[in-house]
Amino acid sequence: MNARTEPAPTGADAIARPPLVRELLLVAGLFLVYKFGRQLATGHTGEAFRNAHRVWDLERAVRLPGEGAMQSLLLHGDGLVHLANTYYAAVHFPATAAFLIWLYLRRPAHYVWTRRVLAAVTAAALVLHLLFPLAPPRMLAATGLVDTARVYGPSVYGSPATDSLSNQFAAMPSLHFGWALMVAVGLIVATRSRWRWLWLLHPLLTLLVIVGTANHYWLDAIVASALLGLALAAIHLPHRTATTAGRAQGGLVPAQASAQPQARAEEQVLAGAGR
Repeated sequence: MNARTEPAPTGADAIARPPLVRELLLVAGLFLVYKFGRQLATGHTGEAFRNAHRVWDLERAVRLPGEGAMQSLLLHGDGLVHLANTYYAAVHFPATAAFLIWLYLRRPAHYVWTRRVLAAVTAAALVLHLLFPLAPPRMLAATGLVDTARVYGPSVYGSPATDSLSNQFAAMPSLHFGWALMVAVGLIVATRSRWRWLWLLHPLLTLLVIVGTANHYWLDAIVASALLGLALAAIHLPHRTATTAGRAQGGLVPAQASAQPQARAEEQVLAGAGR
């Protein structure tokens, strides 16, 4: 994301930037609601383990790859598995926050769209966490998987019986993967660089990490992808017409401009969108 490939937005993008204080309060409020909602889902240990057995059996029935095959790749070296645990613990929130900050500063209209999509996905995920508590594969003896964070470190979780900061039975869907995939989608849509598709490496690496560390099943990522797809289908990128473009520049659109063909009159507001 540099000045050469990412020119500073003008016009409608500048007008579209929402007030900073309001956005900070909104994001903080949504985060607190989400954390509180996750806490409501705690304490369903028996149901979470029953659901875990169901998910594990379903994955085997439909012949999804075994999570153990992915973990075996990480366990070839202590350094590699430690790096994967660090990625799981340290990248999720900072990467998403940095992405939103960049959009707010450089692509305000994209920021509003992305915030709405992330809020919708997170809200849907919270409902599933409440309705379908799920123990992660690292807790399920039947999987034969290693809790890599506990054995090799670092770990963001304490004992499930005493952990009051997180709900460890909220594996379905994986917001680690859902948010990472939205970061990649948002950057691909918002940028022009021919290398922008490389942002897909972020969700791909996240997928390998969450499965390899036994924090999530494959189905957790599949469901997160489905929720994101539904949110993207329902929440469309904004567009502008020649009239709104003219207003964004502080002037009226000339009369002859309104006579331009419809295809030219309805240009996309987002720099690089769809390119």
